Amino acid sequence: MTFEKMIEAMQPEVYQSLRRAVELGKWPNGERLTQEQRETSLRAVIAYEHTHNVAEDQRVGFIDRTRQDGTQHGTDPLQPQVLKILTDA
Repeated sequence: MTFEKMIEAMQPEVYQSLRRAVELGKWPNGERLTQEQRETSLRAVIAYEHTHNVAEDQRVGFIDRTRQDGTQHGTDPLQPQVLKILTDA
């Protein structure tokens, strides 16, 4: 079975278990994930979220960039100029 077929066939419960394992760094039985297991599991979680159209705000690594006034960080027209100045320094 290919990685892509495995992701397509993955049940939501398995996805949730992998996601939780990545978040905690250990399997449900308490055993710690190796670095390789963590990387592979994270890759599977990200692929599942993309393949199964998980809402962006529910995906691993989502950062809410909404300000209190309702605008999004990064919509400031000066921001690209500020970033350029910072990266050129």
